[in-house]
Amino acid sequence: MRIYGLKNCDTCRAARKAFPEAEFVDVRESGVPAHVMESALAQFGDKLVNTRSTTWRGLSEEERAGAPLDLLAAHPALMKRPLIVSDGEMHLGWDAATRSALGL
Repeated sequence: MRIYGLKNCDTCRAARKAFPEAEFVDVRESGVPAHVMESALAQFGDKLVNTRSTTWRGLSEEERAGAPLDLLAAHPALMKRPLIVSDGEMHLGWDAATRSALGL
């Protein structure tokens, strides 16, 4: 299992605590591999971009209109978190549905 997120994010901390054996990847430091981002975008669409974040609010209208993958490459903190990849499946966020799907 691999968890993509930010080390200072409370939601990511909760996911890491639930799965201490999982590999954690800080998206600001290491980024997310292109093939993972493409798969996540295909599966989650616009939900992959966190439009409620302070990073999003700081973007101009022109920047917001950019392609999601380009936005996420330029501003990794825009990704909704955590993105969990486990056994070929992807889960986005840390809601009840995600926890249930992961057996918690």
